[in-house]
Amino acid sequence: MNTERITKVILGPVIAEKASRVAENNNQVVLKVLPDANKTEIKQAVETLFDVKVASVSTANVKGKVKRTGRIMGKRSDWKKAYVTLADGADLNFLGE
Repeated sequence: MNTERITKVILGPVIAEKASRVAENNNQVVLKVLPDANKTEIKQAVETLFDVKVASVSTANVKGKVKRTGRIMGKRSDWKKAYVTLADGADLNFLGE
């Protein structure tokens, strides 16, 4: 797999209460990824970009919510998130501490 694709697979971390709870309890990280990315691409991207060992990857497609502003109905875009389980002893810190 080419390195250009690896750098574009991960869009960023998911900042939410559930994501922080999962990180504390299960040694997992929740990431926003490209909708067409598969589990092997996500695993390779995390291992190369963050220099950690990945145990497993689970993915979920998140449907965009329907919102309205006055009479106009709109829809947020669909996106994909990945639950990345890190190997024992591995730690991933986005804040750079």
